[in-house]
Amino acid sequence: MEPESAVTTCFRHPKVESHVRCTRCDRYICPDCMREAAVGHQCVECVKEGARSVRQARTVVGGRVSATPVLTCVLIGLNVLAYLGELVRPGIVDRFAMLGARLVGPDGGYYVYVSGFPAGYHAQGVVAGEWERLLTGAFLHLRPTEGTFGIAHIVMNMVALWQLGRVVEAQLGRVRYLALYLLSALGGSVLELLAADPAQESVGASGAIFGLGAAFYVLARRLGGDLGQVNRFMAGLVVWMLISAGLTSWQGHLGGLLTGGAVALAYAYAPRDGRRALVQAGACVAVLALLVICAWGKAAALTSGAA
Repeated sequence: MEPESAVTTCFRHPKVESHVRCTRCDRYICPDCMREAAVGHQCVECVKEGARSVRQARTVVGGRVSATPVLTCVLIGLNVLAYLGELVRPGIVDRFAMLGARLVGPDGGYYVYVSGFPAGYHAQGVVAGEWERLLTGAFLHLRPTEGTFGIAHIVMNMVALWQLGRVVEAQLGRVRYLALYLLSALGGSVLELLAADPAQESVGASGAIFGLGAAFYVLARRLGGDLGQVNRFMAGLVVWMLISAGLTSWQGHLGGLLTGGAVALAYAYAPRDGRRALVQAGACVAVLALLVICAWGKAAALTSGAA
């Protein structure tokens, strides 16, 4: 009597008969566990292990390569949503626009801020502890009936954000890109707080976009791009900042440009070894600390009446 042949089963599904082995671990696998390989088939565990062992592509500054500008699309979406919110509830601008300091009187009117203001008046702005305005103002824009630009304000900014953002995001990776964008927006607001009229409301993503422009310039030089084209781009950006000085906040533009340039320099020229991420993160923290100190100092000066 011949012995009964042994039945081989999948190592992941013991009840399923299998006759194919994984070319990597040599274990039996069923059709559900098979994955095509260069030669034969591999099991799902070996495929996962192989994927972990493959070195992931990195950008020139060490970020993860991203072919899709996800964050740029998200930022544009947030700006558009905030704009729709303004159209529905105009009071959003008064509450969240960048504002250093002003007084609101008993009649609801706005007055120049002075320390020790009389009873019945209350302060608004960063001086009143509304620190969120330093960032929220960068997601608001002029409504259609306001200012010289009206609806062109958000349209121009979003077109610029798309054109610059998708390039810079691909060069930096998402985490570094988001840090640069937010720090540039904050840098623009802080310079407004320091140099502009404290009672002047300011809105717009221009500070962050000028920061992206500075990053584009720094990275192009780091990568050895067409410097003639890059220099013309930067000249146009500076000319636009000068032209817009009488129309919008040049302080916000300049603050974003300087902040974005500083962060981009740290990204591009950090040592290319195990310390790179640490140096880049340290630079971002240092820039953030400097901006916070400047904003706090100005707010304290306004409160004491020294400004």
